[in-house]
Amino acid sequence: MILIGRGQRELILGDRYTGKTSIGLDMVVNQRLEKVLCVYVTVGQKAVAVLEVFLSLVKRDAVRYLIQLVASGSSSSASQFLSPYTGTAVAEFFMILRQLPYSIVQDDLSRHAVAYREIYLLLRRPPGREAYPGEIFFVHSRLLERSALVSKNLGGGSITAFPTVETQGGDVSAYITTNVIS
Repeated sequence: MILIGRGQRELILGDRYTGKTSIGLDMVVNQRLEKVLCVYVTVGQKAVAVLEVFLSLVKRDAVRYLIQLVASGSSSSASQFLSPYTGTAVAEFFMILRQLPYSIVQDDLSRHAVAYREIYLLLRRPPGREAYPGEIFFVHSRLLERSALVSKNLGGGSITAFPTVETQGGDVSAYITTNVIS
């Protein structure tokens, strides 16, 4: 187990079927003891997998303090691109107005990058390095830097982010992976 302070970011990284979603779900389930509200954002996954995640959270009595946002693989690229931003905006709203601690799991930012690439291609803009737009680094850093621990003098509250990135063959030097790690 790794202790994570409120307001920090911790990357969940690994190949397909290595338990990245399980780590995120365990984090959500264990937050009930800490009275931390959770947002779980799924991007580009199959609807069956999303349903399995939801049912496992219902079984473990974790839905009372959970907001789950879904942009499945059959959703539009725009929905898949905007879903992590929407989840973060919801967490920010409650952090600022209710001074509550929040955790957000963004599963999976590599699919978020693919959705952004599709939007970029539909706009007839040339993709950049490794067929991803050049500003994907800026897009992910802007999203993840919204995690914060607000001072008690300003009301308190926090957002702790757990972005998930899928690697291919254990390669942590891939473009999206190194961007999110940075």
